[in-house]
Amino acid sequence: MSGRGAERILDLLEWLSARTEPAALADVAQTLELPKSSTLLLLRLLVERRYAERLADGRYRLVRLPGDRPEGQEAWAILLRLAAPHLDRAVEESGESVFVAVLEGDEIRYLNKKLPDREIRYDRNIGPTRIPHQVSSGVALLSTLPADELEAYCGRLGLHPGQRRDLRARTEAAAREGFHFNAKGVVDGASGVAAPILDGSGRAVAALNISGPHPRVVANLPKITHAVLAGAQAISAALAKRSSTRSGRSTRT
Repeated sequence: MSGRGAERILDLLEWLSARTEPAALADVAQTLELPKSSTLLLLRLLVERRYAERLADGRYRLVRLPGDRPEGQEAWAILLRLAAPHLDRAVEESGESVFVAVLEGDEIRYLNKKLPDREIRYDRNIGPTRIPHQVSSGVALLSTLPADELEAYCGRLGLHPGQRRDLRARTEAAAREGFHFNAKGVVDGASGVAAPILDGSGRAVAALNISGPHPRVVANLPKITHAVLAGAQAISAALAKRSSTRSGRSTRT
């Protein structure tokens, strides 16, 4: 794509992102002062790359921005960028390893990790997914689900009545306290604390997790819990600020 073509596609993305209503081809062409043929090619490119969709009435609507994942999934790249300074602070305050995790279907996926600069530290391979109710991040995120969705999760994973009662008790406690402490993690000898990260609408989109060797986590649990809660709240505030900024830009259009 030429320099002028790249400029046009960026102009189009910015203009569509500031709108609350879908746009017709003629409206786009007139606003950007482009021939309809060139405008149509740009719109088709956005649709092909799943940045926009063409509605049944022929108008176009932006569905994501660069850095956002397609098909309604969360903007993990943007989340991690906004979270980065708060993750560094959480590592410094807790002295332990920090992770960001998301709930994808019935699996927990770790997006990244930050490790402390100390000789003995906890590390994990963030490639493999985890079973949500077995890890602190998973329980923290499950605690934000409505009761019927949590029960459906238990059914899909085949949890027996005792396991369901235990999970309900843990999620209810996590919902009250705002975090979950998992004394016995999937990795033998490790413990973790996690709290949900909320988007601008108050919906849980990820979890902040701090993990380390069990004796060290237990000995420093108040400090680690404070770092988890402070970090999750700071990241949530950054997401909310970004959401309000984008909303304000749209209302001024």
